[in-house]
Amino acid sequence: MIKYTPDHEWLNIDGDTATVGITHHAQDALGDVVFVDLPELGKTFAQKDVAGVVESVKAAADVYMPVSGEITEVNEALRANPALANTDPLGAGWFFKVKLSNAGEIDGLLDETAYNALAQ
Repeated sequence: MIKYTPDHEWLNIDGDTATVGITHHAQDALGDVVFVDLPELGKTFAQKDVAGVVESVKAAADVYMPVSGEITEVNEALRANPALANTDPLGAGWFFKVKLSNAGEIDGLLDETAYNALAQ
C-alpha cells in the first residue's frame, strides 16, 4: 500500500515496515539532486520529525518522517548517486526503511488521488 504526505514524501507499506522516499512532484520542484543526508540506522523518530535532507542545485529541503518508527535500512546507492532521487524517485531513489511503531498513523496519510489533488 502506497501513501503520501502533504510534505511530498511517499511510503510503501509492507507489513510493519515502510520504504520512504520523495515524490515526483518534490524532485521536480527541487531540480537536480546533488546530495542526500540519510538518517542513522537504529535511530527512532516521531512522525513529522526531520529525518534527513535532500539538496539540489537550487534548494535544500528537509525530509520528514511520515510515520513514527525506527530506521532499519538506508539506501547507500542513493548516498553514492543522489541523482537516483530524480531518475527513479519511486524506485531505486528510495531514502530509508522504517519499522512502524504506530500503524494507526497511516490512516492520517493521503492516498494517490488526494495527494495528486494537493500537488497540483
